Amino acid sequence: MNPIASGRRLFLHRVARLGAGAAVAATAALGAGCVVAPLYDGGPYEPVEGPVADSAPPMPQYEVAPAAPGAGYVWLGGYWAWNLNRYVWVGGRWAVPPPGRVWAPGYWSRHGQGWRWRGGYWRRR
Repeated sequence: MNPIASGRRLFLHRVARLGAGAAVAATAALGAGCVVAPLYDGGPYEPVEGPVADSAPPMPQYEVAPAAPGAGYVWLGGYWAWNLNRYVWVGGRWAVPPPGRVWAPGYWSRHGQGWRWRGGYWRRR
């Protein structure tokens, strides 16, 4: 067997013991040649400046939050993302807040001739 394939098989075997979600993320990262830097439940601790769009974002879409998956979850509403020179709706999701943090949603604001996205983040209470 080729040494690269053997190393990949050993890596995937070890990752599989971490659980299905970790295995999928690690497999995708391995295949794409990128590094996965996990954030606590999918959100940063500081606001992150995003892209600048050349037009104002559409009005937010109305979302009905499904039932929470468990106690302590909070709803993170959807938002318009700028991707390939157009707006794309990213639906909301449930998340467990880190201890002592609350979700500060992202927003679009004027930036020169365009609009800049400032991503949501977990801020201290």
